[in-house]
Amino acid sequence: MNRFLSCFLGALCLGASAGVAADSLLVDTAGVEQALQRGAVVWDARAAKDYAEGHIPGAVNLGAVGDLFRDPVREDPPAAAAAAKLFGDAGIDILNREVVVYGGKGDPYAYFAARMLEYYGGPHGKVYHGGIDDWKAAGKPLSKEPTKLPAISLQLGTERVGTLWTGEVIDQVRRGGAQLLDVRTAKEFIGQDVRAVRGGHIVGAVNIPYEDNWRDPDTPAKLAAKKVPNKDGMALKSMDQLKALYAGLDPDKETVVYCQSGVRASETAAVLRELGFRDVKVYEPSWLGYAGVLSAPAGDEVFINVGAMLGQMKSLQARLGALEAELSRMRQAQTTR
Repeated sequence: MNRFLSCFLGALCLGASAGVAADSLLVDTAGVEQALQRGAVVWDARAAKDYAEGHIPGAVNLGAVGDLFRDPVREDPPAAAAAAKLFGDAGIDILNREVVVYGGKGDPYAYFAARMLEYYGGPHGKVYHGGIDDWKAAGKPLSKEPTKLPAISLQLGTERVGTLWTGEVIDQVRRGGAQLLDVRTAKEFIGQDVRAVRGGHIVGAVNIPYEDNWRDPDTPAKLAAKKVPNKDGMALKSMDQLKALYAGLDPDKETVVYCQSGVRASETAAVLRELGFRDVKVYEPSWLGYAGVLSAPAGDEVFINVGAMLGQMKSLQARLGALEAELSRMRQAQTTR
């Protein structure tokens, strides 16, 4: 019996005892502890600085997953050979070992990291949605000592599992009948917040922002305004509430989830799978890729006003120059006292 099968069978027993579905993609604090006990890899997907300040004992860290697994321009994942080196150098055998991923509470990058395991041919990783915040809140120990697994030679001959790409999505849209879910903000959806060459959304898409999966979608804004003391509102809604949220979608139909570049979509895609949706795919290039094909049908289409944008950039540069000059004057005044 190979190690992955042993871990899987262990998960069946432990999951049943904890009242969690054995094939669940989501784990809680107890689930993380159980995963560590049965030899699973726990992957801290945060930046190296955050990891060094305190992490779950035994967790490994590669650095910020968004920096490692997204092209800085296209924001697409790297080729399989590059991913194999990243995982292999970190000692993470994504094909044969159970992996649990965490970040901060509700962080979509943890879901993106977990999805990257499946993207390259391994089982989809489990996600500790509560992340380091729930771990701390439960009074669990933290470590500042890095965990280093022995490097392995990992061969990945597969990529793009569980995804669709721009040509495929455009074909579906033109044929009609595709079940498309846009998880960006409402302003992005209607073209008021433009983050690509044009704003708007894919024709026929339904808009349910990924934050609506949380008990209080406004928690980040409330935290910034110091209206709440913690991230408790970013916990997932109950399964019944989530079922009601997605009641307008057909769980037996292929569901294509997208956002700006596939990160936020990863969280909702996992939630839909948890709810029993049978065929969930992430449109990997998402709106960034779709918007770049100007002939692709879009709703609420808005094009960037390049002249206005350049004017705003010049204004910001002028303000920055004035601030730097004022700072220089202040420093000179201090040295002459």
